[in-house]
Amino acid sequence: MAFEVRAVYRYVGISPQKVRRVIDLVRGKRAEEALELLQFMPQAAAKPVAKTIASAIANAEENFGLSREDLVISRIIADQAPMRRWRRFGARGRYKPILRRASHITVVLEEVESA
Repeated sequence: MAFEVRAVYRYVGISPQKVRRVIDLVRGKRAEEALELLQFMPQAAAKPVAKTIASAIANAEENFGLSREDLVISRIIADQAPMRRWRRFGARGRYKPILRRASHITVVLEEVESA
């Protein structure tokens, strides 16, 4: 029987577009292999993605007693979180609107039988 273990990191202060560039590289890989890959990536989004995967691995080990070698990333998504509207003041009493985007990262790990 295959277990599905989830971890969600909400309100990450990085836009979903930037997070998706990182998660597309680790989708479908073994969980430990993905953590090793993320450790050496220069993108700022690699750190919160690695943190979420590590949390999902810890959930699998503590709550379900699964082995970390058997875990594979079955689903990983980055959704849009609420935007903060900000402003920068410009010339002649005008202002320039700024949208500070955030994202929710969801990781779903699945147990795969090792051969």
